[in-house]
Amino acid sequence: MNINISNSSSVPLYEQIQSQIKAQILNGQLKAGDGLPSIRSLAKELKVSIITIKRAYEDLEKDGYLETVTGKGSFVASQNKERLKEVAMYEVESKLEEIIRQAKSVGMTLEEGLEIFKSLYEEV
Repeated sequence: MNINISNSSSVPLYEQIQSQIKAQILNGQLKAGDGLPSIRSLAKELKVSIITIKRAYEDLEKDGYLETVTGKGSFVASQNKERLKEVAMYEVESKLEEIIRQAKSVGMTLEEGLEIFKSLYEEV
C-alpha cells in the first residue's frame, strides 16, 4: 500500500491517509478482503502517531470501506464497489457545493470557476 503524506498540507494527516486508502479501494488497487497494515506498523512506516492511523481506520470502517476483526486486523470490506463510489461522489458534490457558494459570494462567474477547476484538475 502506497501512502504519501504532506506535513505542510492544511489537510489533517488522518484525512490524507483516509482519502488515499479510499482512492486505492475505489480504483481497485485494494480489493475486498485485502488486509491493511496494522495500525502500529503503518504509524511507524509513515512516522505518525498511532492515534492518527487509528482515527483514519475508524473513519474508513464507519464509512463502510474497512472491516476490523479483533485480533486479526483491518481488511477491505466486501461491499458493493458501486455503492462506495456513489458515497465518494456524494462527498465530492457536497464539497463542490460549498466551494460554489463561496465562489458566488465573491462574484466569481461560472466561466472563471470552470477555468480554475480545469486548471487545477490537470495539475493534480
